[in-house]
Amino acid sequence: MYQNLEEHNRLVNKYLKIFFVVALYWCTSILTVFVNKHLLSSDAVNLGAPLFMSWYQCVVSTVICFCMSRLSRKYPSVFTFPEGNPLDIDTFRKLLPLSVLYTLMIGANNLSLSFVTVAFYYIGRSLTTVFSVVLTYVILRQRTSFKCLLCCGAIVIGFWLGVDQESLTTAFSWRGTIFGVLSSLALAMYSIQTKKALSYVNQEIWLLSYYNNLYSMLLFLPLIILNGELGTILAYPHFWAPWFWAAMTLSGFCGFAIGFVTALEIKVTSPLTHNISGTAKACAQTVIATQYYNDVRSAIWWTSNIVVLLASAAYTRVKQLEMVQQHQQRNAATLKA
Repeated sequence: MYQNLEEHNRLVNKYLKIFFVVALYWCTSILTVFVNKHLLSSDAVNLGAPLFMSWYQCVVSTVICFCMSRLSRKYPSVFTFPEGNPLDIDTFRKLLPLSVLYTLMIGANNLSLSFVTVAFYYIGRSLTTVFSVVLTYVILRQRTSFKCLLCCGAIVIGFWLGVDQESLTTAFSWRGTIFGVLSSLALAMYSIQTKKALSYVNQEIWLLSYYNNLYSMLLFLPLIILNGELGTILAYPHFWAPWFWAAMTLSGFCGFAIGFVTALEIKVTSPLTHNISGTAKACAQTVIATQYYNDVRSAIWWTSNIVVLLASAAYTRVKQLEMVQQHQQRNAATLKA
C-alpha cells in the first residue's frame, strides 16, 4: 500500500515538474516576443534599431555567462559552468562560421519582428522545417520520407496562404516576410551545424552559447553601421532614459532565459515534446496577439495558421515514429548477430 502511495506521489511530482517547466517555457517565449516587439515598434519606445537591440541582447547574455563562469570557479558547490576560454584563437576559428549563422538568425529574426505583427510572426518564420529537410539533403545527403515531404508541402501551402491573406491588410510587409524566411533559413542551417560545433566545446551547450554570444557581439557592430542604425541610435530621444535601458536589459535577460528554458524543457521531457510544445505555444501566441492588438482576421487567415500548426505537428510525429522504427530495426539486427 505504502509503495503504491509512494509511486503515486513520485508520478504526481514528475507531472507537476513537467507542467511547470512547460509553462515556464511558454511564458518566457511569449514574453520575449512581446517585449522585443514593444521595443522595436511601439508608440512609447519605437527604437527603430533591431540590430542594435540584437547586439545588446548578446551583450547581456555574454555578461551573464561570464559572471556564471567566474562564480562557478569561486563557489563550485553553488554554481556550475563549464570551463573554457572564448579568446582561444583555434576555438574562435572553428566556431566563427556557426557564430555568423547565429548572428544572421538573431538579426533577421528581430528585423522581421520590427516589420510584421506578432500575429503574423509565426507564419513568417514557419519554413524552418522545410529548410531543414532541404539542407539535410543538400549538406548531409540524407533523404527524407515521402510522408515528411507531404507535411513540408502542407507547411508551404499554409505559408503562402498566410502571406496571401496578410497582404490584404495594411500591416503586411514584404521586407518583414523576407527577413522571416531568411531567419528560418539561418535557423535551419544553425541547427545542422550545431552538432559539429559542439564537438569543439566538449558537447557543452552553455559554453557554445557563451562563445556564440561573445563572437556575435563583435559581428553585429559593422552590421549596425551598414544598416544605418548608428544615426538612429544617436538621435533617439530616450537613449539616456533609465526606463529604456531597463526595458533593453529585460529583453536581454529574456533572450538568455529562452535558451535556458528550452534546454530545460528538452531535458525534463524530450525533443519531440519540446517541438509539440513549441507548436502549441505558437498557436497560443497568435491568439493572444490578435486579442492584445485588437487584430481582426479572416477565416482563411486562421485556416493558414491551422494548416501550418497541424502540418508541423504531423511532421514531428512522423519523424518520431521513424526514429522508433529505426531503433527497433537496429535492435533486431543486433539480436540476430
